This record gives sequence, C-alpha cells and structure tokens, in this order.
Amino acid sequence: MKISATKRLAVLAAVLMAGCASYYSVTDPASGRVFYTEKVQRTNGTVMFKDAKTGAEVTLPSSMVLEVSSEEFRKGTAK
Repeated sequence: MKISATKRLAVLAAVLMAGCASYYSVTDPASGRVFYTEKVQRTNGTVMFKDAKTGAEVTLPSSMVLEVSSEEFRKGTAK
C-alpha cells in the first residue's frame, strides 16, 4: 500500500502538533493569586480558563497572562 506525500505530511503534522502543548500562568492583579492553565479564552477584556490545579472554571475581569514552560507549569500545579 502506497501512501501519498500529502497524507504523510498530514500525519507528520498531527504528530508534531500533539507534542506541542501551550501552558500559561494567569495572575489576578487584585489578589496576586497565580493560576495555571493550558487554554485561555479572552472576551472583551475578560479572561476565562480552567484552573489546572483545582479544576475550577475561573473568570477574571483583568489579569496578566504569560506563556510558561512545561516545567514551570508542572511546578505550579503540583499538589
């Protein structure tokens, strides 16, 4: 069975994308509390995300969002 070059590229892209996760720290400036998450949704200045440590859905009217390394994410979510 011969696989086309297009299919090979699609499979390779899927494999590479699976290994590329993004991690974020989200700081609430009002409390100074830092959250960690893998996905941030921004709507009209509000930030919504799922806290990786507690599983809680969080909505903040203002925040500071930074992309962090997987190592920093693991440290921040350790229990």
